[in-house]
Amino acid sequence: MSLSVKKRIFYILMLYAGIFVLFAVRVAWIQCTAAFVPVTKAGKTMNELAVRQREEGVELDSGRGHFADRNGKLLTGEIRWKPTLFPLSELPPRKSVGELAGLLGTDMKHLSELWMGLQKPYIWPAAQVGGGKPARPESLTWPVVKGFELLPYLERHAGGRNGRQWLGFTGQRPDEVRKLAAANPSKRQLPLNLQLGASGLEKTLDRFLRGDGETRVYYTVDGRKRAMDGIGTRAVSSGNRYFPVQVNTTVDLDIQRRLEKLTEDMKIREGAVVVLDAEQGDVISMVSRPFFDPTHVDIQSGDWSNRAVKAAVPGSIFKTVVAAAALEKGVTHPGERFHCSGHYGKYGLACWKKDGHGSLTLEEGFARSCNVVFATLGERLTASDLERTAAALGLNRRIGWNAQAFMGGEALWQIDQEEKGAVFGAAGTIDGGVLAQTALGQRDVLMTPLQAANLVVTLLHDGQVTSPRLVSSIQYKDGTILADFPVHRFARREASISAKTARTLLAWMRLSVTDDHGTGRSLLQAAWPLAGKSGTAETGKGRGSRNHQWFIGYGPKDRPRYAVAVLVQNRPTGSPHQAAALFRRVMDLLAAQDESVAGSEGHSTTFPKKWP
Repeated sequence: MSLSVKKRIFYILMLYAGIFVLFAVRVAWIQCTAAFVPVTKAGKTMNELAVRQREEGVELDSGRGHFADRNGKLLTGEIRWKPTLFPLSELPPRKSVGELAGLLGTDMKHLSELWMGLQKPYIWPAAQVGGGKPARPESLTWPVVKGFELLPYLERHAGGRNGRQWLGFTGQRPDEVRKLAAANPSKRQLPLNLQLGASGLEKTLDRFLRGDGETRVYYTVDGRKRAMDGIGTRAVSSGNRYFPVQVNTTVDLDIQRRLEKLTEDMKIREGAVVVLDAEQGDVISMVSRPFFDPTHVDIQSGDWSNRAVKAAVPGSIFKTVVAAAALEKGVTHPGERFHCSGHYGKYGLACWKKDGHGSLTLEEGFARSCNVVFATLGERLTASDLERTAAALGLNRRIGWNAQAFMGGEALWQIDQEEKGAVFGAAGTIDGGVLAQTALGQRDVLMTPLQAANLVVTLLHDGQVTSPRLVSSIQYKDGTILADFPVHRFARREASISAKTARTLLAWMRLSVTDDHGTGRSLLQAAWPLAGKSGTAETGKGRGSRNHQWFIGYGPKDRPRYAVAVLVQNRPTGSPHQAAALFRRVMDLLAAQDESVAGSEGHSTTFPKKWP
């Protein structure tokens, strides 16, 4: 063999050796470094993708944060055990398949055909489990079968309709995900199918709830999609000690559920109930009718909208504002006498009592909700008097807890969809007729049930306005606090009403119940001594006219614990006052709840300070 041939062979061997060395270096780099570098927008590494090529996985938990009530009971995140089939190229033995089919409520042929055709994991319908008999999957004894697992899925919202529109729902919002990615290109990229908050607290607190990755379960198979012995399933999660977070709300879940059932029992079709803590102004319960199903939201129906924070015509409960304005301006005084013949004599106004109330004092006019008395007061006041007093009582603005710069500078409003209401319309001359109609809570006046309940809290605090909270804190997974939401009380300014006026109105609310002709007389038989103000607002004219019925108040009278607002919408004209009946039953339920809690804890109920 010539020297030139030997050299050629040597060079070829060196070339192959060099290629082999480069290949070995490349493999070593992949194993040691590149395998752990994210290569997808979702942050998955090459190592994870290589393993997952041989696995079939399902998501058990999205990693999104959860909500709890004031007592630590979870509002979201219920565990549901579900039978799950994983795709296989070869099915288990016929005996195993037959046994499994019986438990799943089907026949072996149907199960085999479905299983062989699977391209991805399949969750068996719960309605079929147990051979057609109602049964929880976890209560049955399941055989060990390759490709089958009973898995604990974390369902965010339990199925069924409820009145918790304040909690809201989630949905896929690709456009929002793209906006987030564009605003924060350096952060971990979110998948386009990520569930984001679409309404309620799910929306307002979405940036805290997104979490740090899902929990998935994988079933390991070989290259031919055959189950690998001794491996089965494995769970993969982020392992972050801080996420997901828990949002601690101010709501009492037991009270919320009972009030929802109460509105069902009373066949309330449209409206809302708001219960606030009299001491701090926190939302204890907020029920909106009609109910909605957070797992199957019909956007067009509007059931997902929270009527507790939507503005409606208030009717006579607005007389509380008029009385406050008149007392503060000095255009009347307790004990002033009026005469009601049933007709006001101008602007086409009349009293709701056709024959009139006769001679009555100002406080009797409030207790009996006399239109003539308040139309008279309305004409003595100016538009600015009414608007200023409404603002002093927390009306004509969004009142829910908010911060203009919260943790990073972004504005935060806890309560979604909240409307600010109104006293007067946007344009037009405000003359005596407008003032008289406005004083009756009609024309352009609008108020939300949340504002109405908070108005009562404001009076209980001598005219100091509190901003209702739905959330008290957010805590990390390890229990440390991420964010606190302290009670917000507005500083007293020129617009504030005096403590004397506030206490006078509280006494008149009690008179509405104790007066022989008071509009709250039906509350005398309630479990607690109560105080309140009724309202009926016309929402249309002619044959199609309907009424909104209101009742606001507090109880028990001497040591108020709760402030409540009830709105029943679109009731037939002349129908019984369902709002007053509902208010009483709400208060009776709260009294029974407090007694039950006090009994279980072995001590008497502790009430806030005593009000005169």
